[in-house]
Amino acid sequence: MEINDTQENINEELLIQTANEGNLDSFREEFLDLHPYDQAQFFFKIDKEIRLKMYYYLSPKEVADFFEMLEIEDEEYKDILAEMEPKYAAEMLANMYADNAVDLLNKLGKDQTASYLTIMDKDAAQEIKGLLHYEEYTAGSIMTTEYVAISQNQTVRSAMYILKKQAPTAETIYYVYVIDEDLRLAGVLSLRDLIITDDDTMISDIMSDRVVSISVGDDQEEAARQMRDYDLLALPVVDFQNHLLGIITVDDIIDVIDEEASDDYSKLAGISDLDKMDKSPFTAAKKRLPWLIILLFLGMFTASLIGRFEDTLSQVPIVAVFIPLIAGMAGNAGTQSLAVAVRGLATGEMDESGKFKIILKEAGTGIVTGAICGILVSLVIFIWKHDLILGLLVGFSIFASLLVATIGGSLVPLFMHKLKIDPAVASGPFITTMNDITSILIYFGLATMLMSYLIQ
Repeated sequence: MEINDTQENINEELLIQTANEGNLDSFREEFLDLHPYDQAQFFFKIDKEIRLKMYYYLSPKEVADFFEMLEIEDEEYKDILAEMEPKYAAEMLANMYADNAVDLLNKLGKDQTASYLTIMDKDAAQEIKGLLHYEEYTAGSIMTTEYVAISQNQTVRSAMYILKKQAPTAETIYYVYVIDEDLRLAGVLSLRDLIITDDDTMISDIMSDRVVSISVGDDQEEAARQMRDYDLLALPVVDFQNHLLGIITVDDIIDVIDEEASDDYSKLAGISDLDKMDKSPFTAAKKRLPWLIILLFLGMFTASLIGRFEDTLSQVPIVAVFIPLIAGMAGNAGTQSLAVAVRGLATGEMDESGKFKIILKEAGTGIVTGAICGILVSLVIFIWKHDLILGLLVGFSIFASLLVATIGGSLVPLFMHKLKIDPAVASGPFITTMNDITSILIYFGLATMLMSYLIQ
């Protein structure tokens, strides 16, 4: 496999040379000096022969440190884990943060997951099993149990002792969570609070009892919204009785935001898993064909609709020239309105009262944009074709089409959201076809009414 040196701070040629020569000390010195992200990038690029040597040169813990940063497809995870000795792979998984290990195991088959958990360290296996049963895409599925919790009935001195003891295995120590005697979340304080406060001060006196938390069953998008709104580095996860179960860290939320954005964009385009580059054109075609076939039949319906106005076209053929213009303008306006509505729903910025406001705003936008575009095209056609009636026909058709398209672009995703359907799934293709149909009905309906004025 040819390696291109894309990172100035990675001496790939030296790493490959030392690995091939069996120079263990030189390889470890050069490789472990890299940032884990750069280690992951190097690991991803090299071929299997070099990777097999790396498993001998590096401990499972050292591999775990960068394995969490790999961004590869599910099948590739399976292939790489299969390269390792089962015990080595299990030990590596045990050394990963529990939430990341769970995320990786969810990509594997149940038998393979059970096999790794069986030969894994019992404590690590127990912790991972506790997270595996949470439903995917919920707060519970992305939380980690590696956090620092202290009691409200202790001093800062004893809390600092606990913090120092638990810090090496905690995913973050910037927030320290406070629990009561029943293990319920009682408060939170920052590492800074502990450092600047007198050692004999009680935790209950300095903690903040106004804690932002999320239920374990809530959607991961809600967790992302809360962390964004409150500018948090970590978010505690609780059950229905407010028992502290774990925390969600900002690095996991960044992954969620990226995943959700890619997912929504894929759905708007009528494609699934757009973030994955398909190696086979047949695989890519399989993902794209369903919506294309649906749109093919809807397009045939649109064509048959135009056929109903055959008399108008035969008597006034000039109207056919402007069909792409009107349909295209309506499609563009509808897509813009759709993007605003879907984004508002996805980010949670659009509440019940806001939904009516967005419809009114989009209707106003449609009136303004439609009026300006309609007047401009009327003037252009009048100057070009010296036909005032034709110019008014096309101009008013664009005005009406843009108004309908902007209102429809906001109504369709809201309607789908009301039916508990992801508004990003079908809104894009549906809006495109709906705008084609409505713009053609408006245009040809007006053309038929004005046919006697258009025939010269």
